[in-house]
Amino acid sequence: MGTASSLVSPAGGVGEVIEDTYGGGGGEACEIPVEVKPKARLLRGSLRRVGASRPGGLIGASFKSTASVQELECVAEYERLKKEYEIFRVSKNNEVASMVKKEAKLDRENKRLRAELQALQKTYQKILREKESALEAKYQAMERAATFEHDRDKVKRQFKIFRETKENEIQDLLRAKRELEAKLQRLQAQGIHVFDPEESDSDDNCTDVTATGAQSEYWNGGALGSEPSMGSMMQLQQSFRGPEFAHSSIDVEGPFANINRDDWDAAVASLLQVTPLFSHSLWSNTVRCFIINTDETQLEADIFIRNYSPKLQRVCETMGYFFQVVHFSAENERPLKDVRKWEIEKSSLVILLLHLTLPSCLLEDCEEAFLRNPEEKPRLIYHRMEDGRVSSVSVQQLIEQISYMNKAKVIDHTGGVEEGAYEIYTCVEKIIKQDILGCEMTELEGKDLSNKEESTAPEEEVFGDVLWDAHDEQEQMEAFQQASNSTCELGFEKYFERLNDLVAAPAPIPPLLVSGGPGSGKSLLLSKWIQLQQKHSPNTLILYHFVGRPMSASSESALIIKRLTLKLMQHSWLVSPLTLDPAKLLEEFPRWLEKLSARHQGSIIIIIDSIDQIQQAEKHMKWLIDPLPVNVRVIVSVNVETCPQAWRLWPTLHLDPLNSKDVKSLISAECNSANVKLTKEQEKKLERHCRSATTCNALYVTLLGKTIACVGNTGKIDETLQQCFQCQDTVSLYRLVLRSIQESLQSDKEKGLLKEMLCVIGVSHNGVSESELMELYPELSSAVLASLVHSLHKMCLLTYGCGLLKFQHLQAWEMVRLEYMEEGENVISAYRQKLVEYFTIQLSRDRVTWRSADELPWLFQQQGDKQKLHKCLLNLFVSQNLYKRGHFAELLSYWQLVGKDKSSMAAEYFDSLKEYEKSCEGEESMICLADLYETLGRFLKDLGLLSQAVAPLQRSLEIRETALDPDHPRVAQSLHQLAGVYVQWKKFGNAEQLYKQALEISENAYGAEHPRVARELDALATLYQKQNKYEQAEQLRKKSFKIRQKAARQKGSLCGFALLRQRALQLEELTLGKDTPDNARTLNELGVLYYLQNNLETAELFLKRSLEMRERVLGPDHPDCAQSLNNLAALYNEKKHYDKAEELYEKALDIRRRALAPDHPSLAYTVKHLAVLYKKMGKLDKAVPLYELAVEIRQKSFGPKHPSVATALVNLAVLYCQMKKQIEALPLYERALKIYEDSFGHMHPRVGETLKNLAVLSYEGGDFEKAAELYKRAMEIKEAETLLIGGKATSRHSSSGDTFSLKSALSPNIFLEHGQR
Repeated sequence: MGTASSLVSPAGGVGEVIEDTYGGGGGEACEIPVEVKPKARLLRGSLRRVGASRPGGLIGASFKSTASVQELECVAEYERLKKEYEIFRVSKNNEVASMVKKEAKLDRENKRLRAELQALQKTYQKILREKESALEAKYQAMERAATFEHDRDKVKRQFKIFRETKENEIQDLLRAKRELEAKLQRLQAQGIHVFDPEESDSDDNCTDVTATGAQSEYWNGGALGSEPSMGSMMQLQQSFRGPEFAHSSIDVEGPFANINRDDWDAAVASLLQVTPLFSHSLWSNTVRCFIINTDETQLEADIFIRNYSPKLQRVCETMGYFFQVVHFSAENERPLKDVRKWEIEKSSLVILLLHLTLPSCLLEDCEEAFLRNPEEKPRLIYHRMEDGRVSSVSVQQLIEQISYMNKAKVIDHTGGVEEGAYEIYTCVEKIIKQDILGCEMTELEGKDLSNKEESTAPEEEVFGDVLWDAHDEQEQMEAFQQASNSTCELGFEKYFERLNDLVAAPAPIPPLLVSGGPGSGKSLLLSKWIQLQQKHSPNTLILYHFVGRPMSASSESALIIKRLTLKLMQHSWLVSPLTLDPAKLLEEFPRWLEKLSARHQGSIIIIIDSIDQIQQAEKHMKWLIDPLPVNVRVIVSVNVETCPQAWRLWPTLHLDPLNSKDVKSLISAECNSANVKLTKEQEKKLERHCRSATTCNALYVTLLGKTIACVGNTGKIDETLQQCFQCQDTVSLYRLVLRSIQESLQSDKEKGLLKEMLCVIGVSHNGVSESELMELYPELSSAVLASLVHSLHKMCLLTYGCGLLKFQHLQAWEMVRLEYMEEGENVISAYRQKLVEYFTIQLSRDRVTWRSADELPWLFQQQGDKQKLHKCLLNLFVSQNLYKRGHFAELLSYWQLVGKDKSSMAAEYFDSLKEYEKSCEGEESMICLADLYETLGRFLKDLGLLSQAVAPLQRSLEIRETALDPDHPRVAQSLHQLAGVYVQWKKFGNAEQLYKQALEISENAYGAEHPRVARELDALATLYQKQNKYEQAEQLRKKSFKIRQKAARQKGSLCGFALLRQRALQLEELTLGKDTPDNARTLNELGVLYYLQNNLETAELFLKRSLEMRERVLGPDHPDCAQSLNNLAALYNEKKHYDKAEELYEKALDIRRRALAPDHPSLAYTVKHLAVLYKKMGKLDKAVPLYELAVEIRQKSFGPKHPSVATALVNLAVLYCQMKKQIEALPLYERALKIYEDSFGHMHPRVGETLKNLAVLSYEGGDFEKAAELYKRAMEIKEAETLLIGGKATSRHSSSGDTFSLKSALSPNIFLEHGQR
């Protein structure tokens, strides 16, 4: 039985087999062998007993029986253990399943807690952003409030002076009236009959007297007791710079909420719209002094002109103005009557020199200058008196009449002639400084501050570190006014419609090309359309630039881009440092355009006239072909022949030649102005002649009409027509005009002077002034010059621009070149050399004016004389003048022509400064040297050479500390500039230390409330903002605005003072005038202006008077009456008289519903405001149909996908939310969001605000995930906008009717409203 014996050989082996069998599985099963161990002992014992009793062969049988029993026992034990194991296994499986369930439950709880944590984190971030946004909004509100408060106080003071003056005048008139009545009664008591020649008009006169008396009582009464202010006319010098700044006329529909500087400027601009275009003298850069004298006072006139006019010229030159004395001798009086009248109209100041007699030939000039002076320009009478001699009756009457009307200042002189001339000089100097140039006398004379420093301070305060050239801006103003002077529209209506379609077309759209031949009327069309846009689209911002002659300053691309960028900065309320590098400027302009487009509520239109005349137009105007913001439109005009090829693919508006009707009306208008009547035959000849493309353009026809009008009274019309018919283009017609002017001159000398004058103007850079012409040609008297300029200006050859004589049209310039300079470059070079010699002499006399800096380098460049150009550029004062006026690109181009790079240029300036420093002796020269070092440092900073810019600025600081005093204000200026370099260099620690030193010096020198201190505070605030120290920055800005609020600007101009006087006269005429629609309109706008100043009582008076006048003149149901009712309702709404406001709004709505179309914008205004009032009063049920009507009106007016429709939808949705109708509000919000996204793109602020509203709605509905998603999108848009506008807060114009903050999200039933503009 080998098998059995092999199975049970050693006992130990059996034990090992069993243990292996149970222990091999591992784990808890290792305990089982311990339990079965006794059975193993039993088995071994049995085997031993059987073996002992039965040895040998009996062993096998005994083992078999024993194994069977043992096997049965093992099987039973196995089954028992198997059952126990199954029970154990099932139990453990149940435990595992239970643990899995617990784990899943814990996972779900963990996810829920993580979601809540993320929501809390988002809420925390949202709270932080809301806080920052609120701080920025608060800062902007403080800025607007401070500026408005400052303007209001200043205007109050101005109007108080005006009121007191008028009250005194009225009291004098009443006193005189009472005296006359008393005299009349005494005469009647004596039986003397007094005949009144005006008794035949007793009805009208009685009416006038009654009205006057009533108005006098009104002015004397309580109406003026609250010191009303009529408008910030002193602010006009900054805010109203020609039509461009009148981009948003006043919203006379009301209500006038969210008042800021834009609304203020708009109100002033709207008031000015009732006045005609201002005369040339108001905008001229020339102080013109017209002298009228008798033979008795000829000596005083000669002494004044010879000895004192050069001094006055120096005074004006230092302030950037020309000075011109116009004086006619006795023999020139009668032939030059028209010229004298024209000069009187242009003059800034008229001086009358009298002694004993006044010739009758001068009486008309005296009346024109002193009695007919509607603009109230300064006038001066010098009256030399002698003991024992009495002046003639005519002299006494004239002086009494002028004194009675308070029209002039009178000097009564009893000394000698020399003393009299000096007295005239002192008085004229005072008038020029205070009344004409607006330099008020300050109290700084006792301080050790030079006049030069103070004269530059206002510019720095207003524009910071931005370099601004007022001459460029004035030139554009005059160019616009000149372009819009024509009263003939020339059939432009069809073109206006096309231009309007461009503005209304959906974006994106390329620039519109206005093309036409030379003289076709492109400039006239654009200027007229600009005026229409300003009138009918008040929210449209228009930036324009009129390019003049090629190679003039107005055609330099870098200056154009800089000017337009500064305009964008002004309208963005951001005056920050601006690079002058042409390449960087070209990159920054589109960014500024995008910044303003995101903030501006309305369209932005950029108009560039004659863009093809710009130097390298395609290169420097490449931003035109880039995608522009959706609310920006660009219009450019080009000559058909010179238009760049790449631009011809743009949408084009081509100006057709004039038709026969327009030609006839234009020529008739010119002839009628000169009282010339054409025969039928002559009209037919003209019609046949003006049929070709070159003879029927606007300029040719205008010039033809002027030529006929000039010879109309001589009887040579037919002869002139024959000569004109031989001229087939504008240039040849100009040549005929010039020859006719030559023939009218009396001597060859005058003809030669005419040629010299035109040639010098033709070869100059920007033109030549009259004073420069008289210095160039000493034989040219002021009378002859005035006569020549009058003739040339009348015939459209010359015009004024920034005080300079220049050609009015390119064709006139070409004609002069063909007529006088046919010999070529030799003639041109000779005339340029004459100008070079003149300006070189000025430099040698240390007369570095803006004129010499403009002309001399350019003349050297044109002549190709690099050596002289190099020497001129190293004249530190020339370069300083160019740089400080922002002509950075021009200065660089000169250096490039010389062949110098930036480093070489810096090194040469350093060397020149060191040489100049060797010759500096005395405090004054050292101060001048410090100014030069500072200019060089700023220049190098703009070049990007920051490391090289530090040295000159530090040297400037050292000189000022040594020559002046370490605590002198000029030291603070050096510290400020040096800190600016460190800021740009990212060395904020150094910059902060320097700014703090500058602040401390400024506070010690000027006091803690001076604008210079505010400037340093602003610089520090900007530095802290760059370092993310927002709280410190906000504190400094608050302090700065408080200072600016209290500080009064001491800057004036001829424009500001003249406009103030003109508006005072208009106000007086309005008060005493008759009932007319125009007067009612002006009264309405005056009421609006008083409202903007928060002078509600006076505003109510004017608005009520406007309403009463309109009801009398137009009838109670006229739409204009509804306008007055609307404005009065807005005023009562402001005063919280809601019942009165509701009644007036309802009346206005009733009138407009009956008088206007259902989709008229004015009807929409009233509907909107009445709805807002109902909502404010809690009458939500009444407000709902009005809000729905507003949506309907806007859909009809603008189409269903216009942003205005979206705004109306948002307003209606907000109302539904207030009424707990969230279900009705949701689709309105979603539709508005879709419209905003389609119109403005997905990242526009309006989209963000609508997303916030939807997020709040979802939050209140319990959909937290959707709310979080929408709010996240809204915050992304807001953060992108914050980065876009350089850290400023979002637009102050709410894009939706109402927006919500986090408070509303956390408090479900609270809505935070932002009024819709």
